[in-house]
Parts: sequence; structure tokens; C-alpha cells
Amino acid sequence: MLEDVGDGTAAAERLAGGAPLRDTLDVTDPADWLALDAAVREVAWYHPHPVPSWEQSAPLHADLSRLGESRLALALCHRDGRIRQEALRQSGRYPGLLPLVVIRCADWAGPVREHARRVLGETLDAGSALDLAPLILRVGRRDRGAFGVEVLGQVLRRASRGQFAVLFAEPDRAVRRFAYRLAVEDRLLRSAELARAAVTDQDSVVQDLCATAALAALGEDDDYEGVLPLLLSARNPRTRSAGVTALRRAERSEEAEPFLRDRSALVRACARYVVRQRGGDPAALYREWCGAPDDPALPPGAVIGLAECGNRADAGLLRPLLAHPAAGVRARAVAGLRALDCADAERLRPLLDDPAAGVVRETVAALLPSAGELPADWLLERTGSEWPRHVRVGAFRLLDARGGVVALRAAVGLLQDPDVKLRTWAAQSVQRWHPSPGERHDGAEVGELLDRSRHLFSDFVLRRRKWEAGAGS
Repeated sequence: MLEDVGDGTAAAERLAGGAPLRDTLDVTDPADWLALDAAVREVAWYHPHPVPSWEQSAPLHADLSRLGESRLALALCHRDGRIRQEALRQSGRYPGLLPLVVIRCADWAGPVREHARRVLGETLDAGSALDLAPLILRVGRRDRGAFGVEVLGQVLRRASRGQFAVLFAEPDRAVRRFAYRLAVEDRLLRSAELARAAVTDQDSVVQDLCATAALAALGEDDDYEGVLPLLLSARNPRTRSAGVTALRRAERSEEAEPFLRDRSALVRACARYVVRQRGGDPAALYREWCGAPDDPALPPGAVIGLAECGNRADAGLLRPLLAHPAAGVRARAVAGLRALDCADAERLRPLLDDPAAGVVRETVAALLPSAGELPADWLLERTGSEWPRHVRVGAFRLLDARGGVVALRAAVGLLQDPDVKLRTWAAQSVQRWHPSPGERHDGAEVGELLDRSRHLFSDFVLRRRKWEAGAGS
């Protein structure tokens, strides 16, 4: 693989010496063709009368019909448009040069561009289209690159079902997107096939496209049994949410109730819509589930779901869940109290020592608005190296939000922390630190803290920061 233009220049020199094309670059990789094309003309971008190194050592013959495949490839990329155009006339002798014809279809020179388009329109068939699709779509993003994409679409529409299906497994996601769009537009796939693609493909664009198309196709074949179970089991929340919403249309709204406890907020919102449409009360169901704080099987989604559709009075159901044995439930209980604006600092403070990092993260987010009310010494103690990393991070975030000398003290203390990310955050905190307006502090202590972190400042900035803090020079 050619990593950059420098590699492309070296490849051009090897081709000028007669090296076989397939031994010089990966002919299946669009990036290699593009790098070669850029490298052959690179010198033209920097010098008024360029002669590339490969052309100095082995100039092209005036009669391009006498060139072999390797040197004709250089002619197709040449800085002189007349040579590129003549090379296109000779390109039919070597089908392996068709990728460079694709690139020339977006050429800046009109005569070259039009000639390349005629060649591509006459040459591209279903077999070559499958191989060239990744390159055609990449060139299609350029100015004047749309022609190749149009021809690709026309050719693929004439391909057999088996040939076309190969593109669904193409590693290049742009190719898969293009193929599925064509399939949807031309109704080549049944709803169950689209649903299966929405579940199995790793690209979110393909997932959304196929899930939407699968549900739209249901109006024609009503194959709910072949579509809904697939969509409802998908890992992607958007795909699951599409399946949940379709339950109402399938007159199976009762099946939406379990999805009220889904881990995704989007899926829960769609489930609440479906349940309400059939006359149900999601809030009542959430209250029933959360009313058993000792239930070890309580899903975390039910806890945060109560906060999403409940009211402040429901905080009474969430507070007992702060002691639930499942970390996910504890974390969602904290998040729920925060969403209901019922996060009490004294009640949540013990959760900063929770063994689960997710619980501590949610607790910190809930306590940030009241960081100034928390005991500074208690937080400083938790930045010590004997505490777990997530506890140190949480305590430092709260101290940093609190500001003042205590934030500087915590940040300087963490400059030697064993965790590299925490050291970096601490250094950034020291660099942006300024005295808090109206805060009384010991200038000598501030000066000593700044001296310990002098490697983070220029001499001027250090003196300025000390002067701001009244710490002398």
C-alpha cells in the first residue's frame, strides 16, 4: 500500500523503469491508484517548468502506442493534458489501467474528462464494476466526479442478483451504502432481507436505511413475523426503536411493554409512545417496578425510565435504590435524581467512594452544581494514590469545579499521579488556574504550589500568575 505521495513518487520511478504494475502497487486498493496519480504530477504543483525525476531518467516515448502497461499508466497521470488524452486512446490495450480511466473522468481538463467518460461508458461491465466500485465512489466525491457514480449505478442495475449481492459484503462501507440504496430504490430485497441487513451490518447508515425500508415494505407483504423479531433483537438502538414503533402498526402494542426498561433512552421513549397509544400508563408501570428496591432483577432502564416520565414526587422511589446491589441500578438512580432536580449533596456524597466507576461518574455529574458545598479536605483526601482511579478522577473533577486555592492544591498534587491521563488533566487545570475573586488565601502557599509546577509555564506567565495571586515574584 502506498502510504503517501512520497511512496507514490517511488512507485512512479519503478514504473518508469519498467516494473510490472501489480508488483508496484496494490491494484485492488483505490488509495494506491489515487496516490500514484497525485505523485506523478506532484512536481507540477511546486515548479513552473517541472520535469519529474522519473521522467528525467526515463522520458516517455513520443509514440504512446509503443508504451507498455507500466509506462502507459504514467502517461495517463501525466501533467500534460494532451499526453493524458492520447494515453486514454491507448488504454484499451490494457484493461488493468481502467482504474486510471475512472480517475480521469473527474479530470480538470474538459477534453480529457470527456474522452475518459466515453471510454468508461463503453468499457465498464458488471464484472469490472464490482472491482472498481470503491474507487468510483471515492472519485465521485470530487468536483466533476458524479459521472462515474451514475455509470456505476446503471451497470449494477443490469447485473445479475448474484453479482449485485456481492456488494452487500464489501468491506468498504461506502460501497455497501451505495448498493443498499440501489436495492431499496429498485425494490430488490424483501422486507425480511432488509431487516436482516439492518441487524447484521455494522454501519449505522446501512442499519437506518434498511430498517426504514423494511418497515416501508411491510405495507406490501405484511411479513411482520419475518421482520419485527429481527428489528427488536438488534444491538443498534435506532433499529430496535424502529421495531418497537412498528408494533403499534402490527397491532401488537402489548409487546412494547418490556422495552420500557430498555437500556436505550430512544427505545424507551418509543415504547412509552406505543404503550400510551393503547391506553397504558408507563409511569405507573415504572413505579410498580421501582417499588421493590430489593429486587435483584430490577433493570437499570426501568429506574431511569421513571425519571424520564415521572415527577419530583417519584424521587422517593429512587432514593432507596442508591443502595441497590446492582451498580447499574445505583448509577441510574443517581441519574434519575439529577434529572428530577432532587440530587441532595449529603445523600449522594457517600457514593463518591462507590466501587463502580459508572456510579461515581453519575454522582460527580449530579454534584458538580453544588461542588462548593462539599468539604474540601474530604475531597482532597480522595485524590491520594491509595484510592481507585475513578475515585481520584471524581474528586478532582469536583475540586476543579470548586476553583480557588483548593483546586490548585489538588491539581499540583496530581502532577505525579501514576495515571497519565489524570496527570494531563491536572497539568491543564494548573495552566488555566486563576485566583477566585474575593477568595482569601495564603500567598506564600500559592507561590510554592506554582513553583512546583513551573515546568508548565514560561517565566513570564509564572511571574504574572504569582502577581495575580499576591504571591510576590
